[in-house]
Amino acid sequence: MNKKKSKQKSKSKITAQLTLKGKLEVTRSGMGYVIIENVEGDVLVRPGDFNTALNGDTVRVKVIKENMRTGKKEGKITEVVVRKQTEFIGHLQLSTNYAFFIPDTDKPMPDLFIPLSELNGAKNKDRVLARLVKWDNGDKKPVGTIVSIMQPEDENDAAMKELLAQAGFPLSFPEDVMEEAERLPEALDSEEIKKRRDCRDLLTFTIDPVDAKDFDDAISIRKISNGNYEIGVHIADVSYYVHPETELDLEAYKRATSVYLPDRVNPMLPEKISNELCSLRPHEDKFTFSAIFQMTTKGEVKQYWLGKTVIHSDHRYAYEDVQEIIETKKGVHQDEILLLNDIAQLLRKKRFSKGAINFSSQEVRFKLDEKGKPIGVMVKESKESHQLIEEFMLLANRTVAENVAKLKINKKPLPFPYRVHDQPDPAKLAPFIVFAKKHGHTFDTSTPEAIAHSFNSMLLEARGNPEQHVLEQLGIRTMAKAIYTTENIGHYGLAFEYYCHFTSPIRRYPDVLVHRVLQSILEDKPINDKKMEEKCKHSSERERAAMECERAGNKYKQVEYLKDHLGEVFEGVVSGVSSFGFWVETVAHKCEGLVNIVGLSDYDDFRHVESDYSLVGRRSGRTFRMGDKVMIRVVAANLEKRQLDYEWVLGEEDKSEKAKGKKKK
Repeated sequence: MNKKKSKQKSKSKITAQLTLKGKLEVTRSGMGYVIIENVEGDVLVRPGDFNTALNGDTVRVKVIKENMRTGKKEGKITEVVVRKQTEFIGHLQLSTNYAFFIPDTDKPMPDLFIPLSELNGAKNKDRVLARLVKWDNGDKKPVGTIVSIMQPEDENDAAMKELLAQAGFPLSFPEDVMEEAERLPEALDSEEIKKRRDCRDLLTFTIDPVDAKDFDDAISIRKISNGNYEIGVHIADVSYYVHPETELDLEAYKRATSVYLPDRVNPMLPEKISNELCSLRPHEDKFTFSAIFQMTTKGEVKQYWLGKTVIHSDHRYAYEDVQEIIETKKGVHQDEILLLNDIAQLLRKKRFSKGAINFSSQEVRFKLDEKGKPIGVMVKESKESHQLIEEFMLLANRTVAENVAKLKINKKPLPFPYRVHDQPDPAKLAPFIVFAKKHGHTFDTSTPEAIAHSFNSMLLEARGNPEQHVLEQLGIRTMAKAIYTTENIGHYGLAFEYYCHFTSPIRRYPDVLVHRVLQSILEDKPINDKKMEEKCKHSSERERAAMECERAGNKYKQVEYLKDHLGEVFEGVVSGVSSFGFWVETVAHKCEGLVNIVGLSDYDDFRHVESDYSLVGRRSGRTFRMGDKVMIRVVAANLEKRQLDYEWVLGEEDKSEKAKGKKKK
């Protein structure tokens, strides 16, 4: 594992008349603050000095005033560099000669002027999706067009679109992007096939979620003469279709990622590419970029090959199909599936022995009706079928990064989008170690590797015990966030010295960048992209926005689901504690809500013990600690705020103690 620790950049001061780039945050009062990375203090911007900038936009700001005593700065925005959001949901105000769009937002912004030719069938007071198309400095009002009308009965649809729009993800593709996609040929070019390694005669298959349409990875396997196996990881060759600086490329970069909400995918690329040309559908020839390994049955890589290929998928599996084969030892291509699973489990075991951290993962999925309303919640855990794909994708990602890292230009590393994960923050780790010790788990903090091994020992010992969930949740919170950057510091959580994202170019832009750099190296014409770090930062920011959007979408569906269960009692686990109450996550559907401390006042006067992640009753000694099982009643479900309110339901023991007024022993 790379022991190099990333350095915290010190913040510098700025002086008046300097123009810098940053991100505008607009408060509800209408005042703006430009936040500039690695610079001390935000720059205040008054509404009259926004210069067409909106909340979340990347802007250039000129500092015009600075208080030398307090360090407070004021400025004027001189340029909008990148708009965060161009599509908005709101209402149409229509009169005889003109129309205006009034956005539904708590962040002040001007109405959009809508030419009557751009109404797209919308009528007065309709709730609509509008796009900002023009706003020059001299224009008092921005000009927009109506993209679509939100039907009153499609409340779910409107809610999901609003989440995407607020996060800055366009809900539709511009016409020039769609036209460019439509012009791409469906048939594979025969001359291009000749330039590639032909893998069409190899047994090849995909393993994906049952409802997936964008299959961007496939596995092939065959036995070779020396008794070893040739295992291919084949990835959709998006870069063959999406060339740098084309409209498709610029739009994909802007989005940087697909967003997966409970009832839809907001794709990075048009469906013509994501679901058709590049999707590795069964019984179709496809262009791919492959990592092909010669491996023993013990998971040892004897040699590997990286390059462009053409494949033909023989079978499309859902994860459930593969899991059934693993468990029953019966099914289509059972011998190959079982062998791949055995190798994947060996790779997984080796990874953890080298210090990778084994946090278990659970995924909430919703059963939806035809209108997108949740009628059931399922909690899915990672099984061997998921791990089979995961381990071979990790192997390909790591191998590509190691291969690129060898190359130097003028004795300097080639600019490349590594996927890195820093070591835990000691300030976050210290209180967690104290808490873990109360549950009988000790940590060796002598080295980063020792910390990782301590985490794994704790997770193994806690498995199946009441504290498992809380230790996992708190442990994850001590971890740094993985990001894209050209400065490789290794991936701590995976215990890899070199790592990148190579395996999902249909849904992640950094993977497209990785493909381009790798191909340039294979052609002996390495790309020295001076803007690679900027692209990495943008991709990391868009990834965070997508994750927050996905969490908000799940939360909306959970609130919507429990709205039909008001007054019902469920078993839950305390998932967070604060001075004003505690959060509970229901066991059955992983829906988190707040038990307010006000509702506990009839029982006792509770105080917050921060170091113990608990609330403790002053009279009764009753404790609510993270990980405790409790019963709760659903008392409120606010869809607009995506909030659930619970009340604690007293157990029989608690009722008797309350009646007696005695302190619990």
